[in-house]
Amino acid sequence: MSPPRRALISITSAQATLFQGKETTGLFISEALHPYNVLTAAGFEVDLASETGSYTPDWLSQQPDFLNGSDLEIWNNVNSDFRRKLDNMPKAAEVDGSKYGVFYASAGHAALIDYPKASGLQKIAERVWANGGIVASVCHGPAIFANVVDLSTKEPIIKGRKITGFTTEAESSMGIAEELKGWNSELVEDLAARLGAKYERAPGIWDDFHVVDGRLVTGQNPASATSTARAVVAAFEQL
Repeated sequence: MSPPRRALISITSAQATLFQGKETTGLFISEALHPYNVLTAAGFEVDLASETGSYTPDWLSQQPDFLNGSDLEIWNNVNSDFRRKLDNMPKAAEVDGSKYGVFYASAGHAALIDYPKASGLQKIAERVWANGGIVASVCHGPAIFANVVDLSTKEPIIKGRKITGFTTEAESSMGIAEELKGWNSELVEDLAARLGAKYERAPGIWDDFHVVDGRLVTGQNPASATSTARAVVAAFEQL
């Protein structure tokens, strides 16, 4: 029996400041909106959930370079399907992971704060994986994998597998590497190394790039959210 054609996009509940306290980080909007659009277009029923049922939009993700055109229209329309689901999310602990065939971790820098200990979201990811579904992430989303294990082996699901995610070089390029150290949060490349994953990246830090390793699909940065979701759909069709 194939997994349900239903997807759960996880949302970070955390918020913090960056750029010397000038800007607020939270959910990077397009990293949830783009997979939502791809998955719904492919016939998936798509739900959103965060650990606490709340979210804060990331400042950078609302700038014209990242949010424009139809994306901006959807975001500004509080009655759009996406906004209604985002603004009325359940807590992860209220969600039955067995109902989903796809788990997709959207992110934003704030995900580095709450995802590693987000046990409700992690249990959903573990159930999807155990039931033969697709587990995916984009950008800082791999922070969720800090405590996501294969229930049959008790090993991290990314151990020995190829993944990608936001590069340490990009953190430095943005001028926020030192601030992130103050969060005492693990960066994506460091997490991959600690858990025995094989980290891969594109030559450019902003290139559209994703990696597929069986039922594990990961994208490098915001520009990769759409292609990662398309790869999720392709992988799902092969189950």
